[in-house]
Amino acid sequence: MAFWWSLLVLAFAFAVCKFLLMLIPPKVPSIDVDASDVLEDGNQSQENSFIYVPPRGTAQQSGKKVQCYEPATMKYLGYVPALTPDEVKEQIEKVRKAQKMWAKTSFKQRRQFLRILLKYIIKHQALICEISSRDTGKTMVDASLGEIMTTCEKINWLLSEGEQCLKPEYRSSGRAMLHKRSRVEFHPLGVIGAIVSWNYPFHNIFNPMLAAVFSGNGIVIKISEHASWSGCFYFRIIQSALAAIGAPEDLVEVITGFAETGEALVSSVDKVIFVGSPGVGKMIMKNAAETLIPVTLELGGKDAFIVCEDVDVDHVAQIAVRAFLQSSGQNCAGAERFYVHRNIYPSFVSKITKIIKSVTAGPPLAGKYDMGALCMHEHSEKLEGLVNDALDKGAEIVARGSFGHIGEDAVDQYFPPTVIVNVNHSMRLMQEEAFGPIMPIMKFSSDEEVIKLANDSKYGLGCAVFSGSQSHAREIASHIHCGVAAVNDFASNYMCQSLPFGGVKHSGFGRFGGVEGLRACCLVKSVVEDRWWPFIKTKIPKPIQYPVAENGFEFQESLVEALYGLSIWDRLQALVTVLKMLTEQNKKEK
Repeated sequence: MAFWWSLLVLAFAFAVCKFLLMLIPPKVPSIDVDASDVLEDGNQSQENSFIYVPPRGTAQQSGKKVQCYEPATMKYLGYVPALTPDEVKEQIEKVRKAQKMWAKTSFKQRRQFLRILLKYIIKHQALICEISSRDTGKTMVDASLGEIMTTCEKINWLLSEGEQCLKPEYRSSGRAMLHKRSRVEFHPLGVIGAIVSWNYPFHNIFNPMLAAVFSGNGIVIKISEHASWSGCFYFRIIQSALAAIGAPEDLVEVITGFAETGEALVSSVDKVIFVGSPGVGKMIMKNAAETLIPVTLELGGKDAFIVCEDVDVDHVAQIAVRAFLQSSGQNCAGAERFYVHRNIYPSFVSKITKIIKSVTAGPPLAGKYDMGALCMHEHSEKLEGLVNDALDKGAEIVARGSFGHIGEDAVDQYFPPTVIVNVNHSMRLMQEEAFGPIMPIMKFSSDEEVIKLANDSKYGLGCAVFSGSQSHAREIASHIHCGVAAVNDFASNYMCQSLPFGGVKHSGFGRFGGVEGLRACCLVKSVVEDRWWPFIKTKIPKPIQYPVAENGFEFQESLVEALYGLSIWDRLQALVTVLKMLTEQNKKEK
């Protein structure tokens, strides 16, 4: 009895000590990142103080400079260089040399890099969000949700589970190789190339960078021409954190430019991660096929938001508004098709209408607005075209939000949040990705009908299903052909960074996030070795050694049945035959 009491006391003491150690914060150095040229404090040069009017059409997609401006105010921010293919290849070679050194580092050193980044992000949330807001037009709240929280969660997951995901994983060796030990090893691929979109400039840089660097790779990130100003500042944060741990300074590079810059990147790296449109994704696949490198594509979405008749209408309506406003040019995973059961359709539309009429759009840093500006110039024309097509085919606008104080030069950058009813799948609005604040609401009568409607799309990124019965919502979600499903919630999957993220059909393939995304940055190598070396080694049986004996095939037949026969008696009989053949073969040789 005394022994067990002693063991219990020791276990309790160990648990207490471990808890006390957790209270001691890790030693994480702070980094200073120069932000003097991005702060809006009146110190910017006269060159950057005018209103910028971007060229229309394809003219804005070429040239030696990438012009940057605030979409909410059209204020000019400056320019960054559009790198040539030769300049891109020079950057990749620098990263390749740095990666060879980084691949030898320990997970302890890589975790310290992550902690330094996390410390800076938490301390400078307002700065990061303000820069994102100025470059893309999103509100500070949207920036916090999509830029800060998601990135912090990814770092936290990598700190707690990343090393375990990349350690060798031992597998069963099967019956024939019982004397062998089998494992899977995860080695760095080399240099990852990432081409990312503008909608979340901070997170879209950090998301592939964190996975690539933690798994021992270098990475070159081509940022969008629509969010290059912010991306260049975020790159400084990464450089400072690398310097703080003594890592090679060229391990991560951020490049700017247009289509030819991205094409040069794809042709020279060991893997490509792309976040953007299906059209560009297809071109990247075509270029990647020239060197046969792996590709991860996270493309468009047209997520279905399904509301069953037994929900709390007030509760779900608030989530629905957040879901569709996330599509206001800020989030590629926003809900764009709303299906509501006909029994609650009137009350749901009434509630949504009331909320939307209180929503105001305006320059996000100039006042308290619920929605910011559209990031891309001329995008409002596309949205208006989708709405007009729906109206021509019988749809009806039941609610629109209002505008705040918008400068005359920035009017085209805004589109009022719009609720449309009487929609159907013949309308472009229900088939094409809008990427804007339009909420089409359609009735349905049965589970079978809404499942068919939800799957009637060329996209397959995600869905959200709401019901008073969780099992009912789960059942519907299981029949939606998509990569991400939320039950009684929306977009919560992405905050669970242990989960893979990605879609099917025109939404792309491959995954980032979770163990699947982390290992996708690795060369996955299968390794087999003798379990009891050197005492037991692989030896080729006499009947099938060269020259092969006359009964070689009969020996193989019996061996297969001895290993895989369905009955234990069949296997034993075959084993006796195998042993008999081996004995006879040995007698012949003697």
